[in-house]
Amino acid sequence: MVDPQTAEREIRPLIAIADNYPKYIISTDNLTAEIDGMEHLNVVDWLLSE
Repeated sequence: MVDPQTAEREIRPLIAIADNYPKYIISTDNLTAEIDGMEHLNVVDWLLSE
């Protein structure tokens, strides 16, 4: 999700969900960050986490 337009398109529906569950963005990007309260994780790191 390097392109800002792609990131917005993917994040917008998650922001619209009004609940208190944690939200995660899992991608092949080598970036881990928190975006608008959602954690962005690398898929390999996520699969290998305990």
